[in-house]
Amino acid sequence: MLGKLKEHLYSALLPQQCACCRANLATIRNSNTCDACWQATTIYDGSESICDRCGVIVAASSKTHDVHCWQCDGHHYERARAVGTYENALATAVIGLKTTPKLSSRAAGLLLWAFQQNGFENVSLIVPVPLSKRRKIERGFNQAEVIADALARGTRIKVDPNSLTRIQHSPIHRIGMDRKARDLSVKDAFRVVRPKLLDGQSVLVVDDVFTTGATVSYCAKALLKCGARSVNVLTLARAMPGKF
Repeated sequence: MLGKLKEHLYSALLPQQCACCRANLATIRNSNTCDACWQATTIYDGSESICDRCGVIVAASSKTHDVHCWQCDGHHYERARAVGTYENALATAVIGLKTTPKLSSRAAGLLLWAFQQNGFENVSLIVPVPLSKRRKIERGFNQAEVIADALARGTRIKVDPNSLTRIQHSPIHRIGMDRKARDLSVKDAFRVVRPKLLDGQSVLVVDDVFTTGATVSYCAKALLKCGARSVNVLTLARAMPGKF
């Protein structure tokens, strides 16, 4: 009760607007996004019918098994899952991570819940998708590492941000880039520099958004080539086909 009163008092003295809808925030527990925007965001609860490999939604309900889609043919990871759809509060969280290395407690909680719901408990190592040296210098941090660290705090699984590196500076993926262009922009862009630390590990690759899956697929390819036992993927959000 006292905590809620402090939050409301803070909001009254230092009013802020929701970064998503611009309404005044009544509480700061969701960081810079309001409850209404979180409630309007599609968070996956396991009832969706999805592709067994890449996790794309095939139907909104009536969950079925052994569903496959053509989009992930040739991808190198075992399974890719996400907290929810890239929209509203999750989109705001992803965009915010481009400039501020902080994940709200609500987003971090949903990330941990998605990890548990999707059966990733056997993971032995978390690997964030790396940025190129140039991009990391420009931004000052890697947003995938922020997500990985938040997940590690909840799972106590080690994060390895150094063994997988990005050896090519790829252009920022923009709306309008087709699947082939995205694939070519990250092909052969990743290299493992400490293979002994990955030998026999069950790796979870972590990133902010799954769009076509090209980036995480090439990360998985590099990790498997250097001895990882398995590679799965967890992202904060998933862009829906036709919206990228």
